Amino acid sequence: MEHFSAEPASGASLIEVALQKMKHAIVCCELPPGFKLKVDALSKEYGISSSPIREALNRLAQEGVVTASDNKGFRVAPISVSDFQEITRLRQLLECEALSDAITYGDDEWEGNVLAAYHRLGITEKRLGDGPVALDDDWAARHKNFHFMLFSACPSGLLLSMVDSLFDRAERYRRFSALHRQTERHKSNEHQLLMDAALARDKDKAIGLLRHHIGHTRDSVTEAIQRQQATLQ
Repeated sequence: MEHFSAEPASGASLIEVALQKMKHAIVCCELPPGFKLKVDALSKEYGISSSPIREALNRLAQEGVVTASDNKGFRVAPISVSDFQEITRLRQLLECEALSDAITYGDDEWEGNVLAAYHRLGITEKRLGDGPVALDDDWAARHKNFHFMLFSACPSGLLLSMVDSLFDRAERYRRFSALHRQTERHKSNEHQLLMDAALARDKDKAIGLLRHHIGHTRDSVTEAIQRQQATLQ
């Protein structure tokens, strides 16, 4: 969970506080798809004036998790199979490129960071047991950290920024899927195989495993969306 300073914040940091609070609520599906985001209500809820709230909403619209229109104001972006398939396609392209670069440039420190991130993720998975890991904030943070430790030796900051944005958009879908799926998916074996291939510098195998890993998420999320949509018909 996020922790925010009690010290007075500047205009820029108030925007960041508002952005992170709303993004967390949207990604965790606390604010459901299509939910109308009213500036005055959010200002009262978060104790932040309307100007930083509005700017944060505009930034979230640029990130694709909020929609904005002159007539309808701000809403949480809808969820659809076609949108997630596009997110998945771009993730496979960009994350595989980032992993390839990381394997090329990664040093001993990179290897140690990857191993440590995998270990921390495993500790959380043991604590949760058979529970729905994707809905646990600690697991989600450590899961993202593991993936980004794999990419961390990639020298392109712009590529990593794009990967980060798409990963967060996919996280909302993973949470939505976890809320509606019938069986829990445990990824620990997939993560270990991916880590082992990366640390062995087997670039082709690691990229293939990552592509499959992302594709498996696409399949399980698509199934959950279609099942949920069927219940509404």
